[in-house]
Amino acid sequence: MSFRLKAITREEHLAFVAARPSASHMQVPSWGDVKPDWRAESLGWFDGSGRLVSVGLVLFRPLPKLKRYLAYLPEGPVIEWDAPDLERWLEPMLAYLKAQGAFSVKMGPPVVARRWSAEAVKAAIADPQARQLRDARATAHEPGAFDIADRLRRMGWQQTEPGSEDGFAAGQPRYVFQVPFAGRSLEDIQRGLNQQWRRNIKKAEKAGVKVVLGSYDDLPAFHDIYVETAERDRFIPRPLAYFQRMWTALTAEDPNRMRLYLAHHEGEVLAAATMLTVGEHVWYSYGASTNRKREVQPNNAIQWRMMSDAHELGASIYDFRGITDTLEESNHLLGLLRFKVGTGGQAVEYLGEWDFPLNKLLHKALDLYMSRR
Repeated sequence: MSFRLKAITREEHLAFVAARPSASHMQVPSWGDVKPDWRAESLGWFDGSGRLVSVGLVLFRPLPKLKRYLAYLPEGPVIEWDAPDLERWLEPMLAYLKAQGAFSVKMGPPVVARRWSAEAVKAAIADPQARQLRDARATAHEPGAFDIADRLRRMGWQQTEPGSEDGFAAGQPRYVFQVPFAGRSLEDIQRGLNQQWRRNIKKAEKAGVKVVLGSYDDLPAFHDIYVETAERDRFIPRPLAYFQRMWTALTAEDPNRMRLYLAHHEGEVLAAATMLTVGEHVWYSYGASTNRKREVQPNNAIQWRMMSDAHELGASIYDFRGITDTLEESNHLLGLLRFKVGTGGQAVEYLGEWDFPLNKLLHKALDLYMSRR
């Protein structure tokens, strides 16, 4: 028997997520407020007795001039992905979204497929034959993930191809870097940092770098150096209004949902970063640093403060978010991967994003449009 699916209130959604420490920050009600170009709706799965058993945040993006929508569940929905009857969860979702006018559904199962230890990633970077992380021998495989992928294919879902050569897909990153915190003291975590990281943290402290918690009023200072970072690292920056909206929406839901950190040195902000928290999962979300005074190591200082605070908040995972899958020296993102590897964590591959075309013609037209952007 399939579950019954219907729209639920923000309060029902939030209460359900609060009881489960593993939901993504993109699957809480406030994330819909961060995305004004999308219409957000909280969905609930109910069993035969009327009990709420799963939730999902779906974002609807309208097609120009048509009352048809792309339905997107980023890093969701929050269902039992390893359940033997996965169809019971996904079929009512597809039926519901089709009735809402969706022509295509995109989702990102929060299912880990493979993991690489920091040592394995370092070895892969050093190996001239290894061009991509996915080709390197993984430290751990999650066999259940491949069963889930097979079942999704049999149900008609199509796996989104990995992104361009920098390893970042058009949606959410398939490859991330995480530092496990569960069962570890802060001293254990510090011992896991490589020698360079520990040296740089001490250097920043000795130089007088002070990392402070910021507020809404500090967002312009963060944004100034974020724009500078975008120019240096070759990505298109989001406008200041996006971060102001993000702050307002997320902190209204939970004061700890979003934090801003700033690294000061002699009255100057040298680095800044945002941190997001849902339950026991903490994400380093956006980071920025100026080219000035890099020798005082503000980036290591700010990350260590954030990791320390995340540990104090009871985090079981500190998530550095996306990493490149490309290991070639010419790749400008390789330095960022090396920086994250220095924490002694692990590279993690998720199942990636999956599409279900409810209207094949419109889905194909969207694919064509996206490929030409």
